[in-house]
Amino acid sequence: MINIKEDEKLNKLNHSCAHLLAQAVKHLYPEAKFWVGPVIEDGFYYDIDLGDKTLTEEDLQKIEKEMKKCSKANKRIYREEISKKEALERFKDDPYKIDLINRMDEDNTVISCYTQGDFTDLCRGPHVESTKKIKYFKLLKHSGAYWKGDSNNKMLQRIYGVCFETEEDLNEYLNYLEEAKKRDHKKLGKELGLFMMSEFGPGFPFFLNNGMILRNTLENFWYEEHTKEGYEFVKTPIMLNKELWELSGHWYNYRENMYTSEIDDKTFAIKPMNCPGGMLVYKNSLHSYKDLPLRIGELGQVHRHEASGALNGLFRVRTFTQDDAHIFMREDQIEDEVIKLINFIDRIYAIFGLTYDIELSTRPEEKYIGDIKIWDKSEKALEEACHKAGRDCKINPGDGAFYGPKLDFHIKDSLGRVWQCGTIQLDMNLPERFDLTYIDKDGSKKRPVMLHRVIFGSIERFIGILIEHYAGAFPTWLAPVQVTVIPVNNNYHLEYAKEVYDALKEKNVRVELDDREEKLSYKMRDSQTKKIPIILVLGDKEKDGNLVSYRRHGSDKTYSVDKDMFISLLLNEIKDKKSKNQDN
Repeated sequence: MINIKEDEKLNKLNHSCAHLLAQAVKHLYPEAKFWVGPVIEDGFYYDIDLGDKTLTEEDLQKIEKEMKKCSKANKRIYREEISKKEALERFKDDPYKIDLINRMDEDNTVISCYTQGDFTDLCRGPHVESTKKIKYFKLLKHSGAYWKGDSNNKMLQRIYGVCFETEEDLNEYLNYLEEAKKRDHKKLGKELGLFMMSEFGPGFPFFLNNGMILRNTLENFWYEEHTKEGYEFVKTPIMLNKELWELSGHWYNYRENMYTSEIDDKTFAIKPMNCPGGMLVYKNSLHSYKDLPLRIGELGQVHRHEASGALNGLFRVRTFTQDDAHIFMREDQIEDEVIKLINFIDRIYAIFGLTYDIELSTRPEEKYIGDIKIWDKSEKALEEACHKAGRDCKINPGDGAFYGPKLDFHIKDSLGRVWQCGTIQLDMNLPERFDLTYIDKDGSKKRPVMLHRVIFGSIERFIGILIEHYAGAFPTWLAPVQVTVIPVNNNYHLEYAKEVYDALKEKNVRVELDDREEKLSYKMRDSQTKKIPIILVLGDKEKDGNLVSYRRHGSDKTYSVDKDMFISLLLNEIKDKKSKNQDN
């Protein structure tokens, strides 16, 4: 989907619509006071103080109706530049605007504001020419929001909305939102028995039986693919001494996000990252130049303290499993190893039907370590590796980590939404801090070059993305239950159904036998609701001919084939990890 904030026309239109919203609110609630109303990726919002009033859905409809009146009034939107003194006088009845004005340093600062009819607001602009240009909008939701994001401050009312140039564009976006709502991983996670959250552990997900099957399948796949690529695997402790985190730099740069505990009168921290443990693994033995590249993978559980307001299902949690790997190599191996990694990541994403773009984040302007020449060389190596792997990369200047440049992989799901998942980071910091070395050809000690990389990013978050990408209807190889076997009539067909069930079970197919005393149509609908990929319906024809009749989830087409042929086709489908289930 389009990023409204980055689209010049839509940014201006949505900025103007935020003012239209504020004008309508002022008409309906004259005592309303306004904080800020910025444009965001998917529209705009405005934070408003409505006193003791708490908004309802009905209120949003009233505000939207008033906005349409304001739009039809066709008032010219014009800009004024006034002094700080004039601004303080004009907005003297709104403490939130006064706060904004007082935060402007110089008394001789020129302040801009925009007026449309009876409403004026502080704003840098730009805006459309008149309110009539703001036609196709929708108020989407409302929520509470602390003033300045501080829980010690007053709770304001935040209203979200979106605006487009045409009715067609607006309707297309609203349809997209409806589809996204149906795919909400929190909703589907509950309906499909994948995971749950509890007030006893905010941000700490509980994986249920079906969720564990899905997770284990994903993790087993990860191990299989990394084994093919020559990775070794480790498991490092979840809690380590404070001194290690001081050595790594996390204690000084990440302390506020770390959970700590006292053990034997010493401070320990639960790891927020796997990297320091990986450094200790490398230092555990001597290494020769012949050993490199050394690829060490770890599905490591980490904990990070996230603000309660930021928690969001599996997308933002306080504990998650990173699919980490730390790759140690000689400097002359960087390009080949990065090319190999890019091709590996491409192969993994293709299995899930995910496309992606690559972004190269370069040296920050100020906070960075290492020599600029090394940075330039590293950035060039990453960029050339991309091109030699047949991929383009967009330059994101100044957004590299303080310890080195990185390649970020932005995947696109079936709704066109973009998620940042994979990353390849070149690190010039930790090998130095931990004094990592290898013995070179001439017997001298050399510093290895190091790559951090993830593909899924976080197992939990990636599962959330997959739930929404597939709308809960996972391909057969991933599905917690792959096949449902339904006898037409238990009195006549149950024995054959059990025979088919046992044959599938013997081949490690995840299969269920639905022998409930319910109508066939009910059981088939139930299987569809559970989004089980394949339904087998077995009656007289199937029993007498050693056949199975099967139907795919979401299809009303039925296929009849020999039982053994079906099992062979199914096993091949699972083995090939097809992203989409199709029949010839």
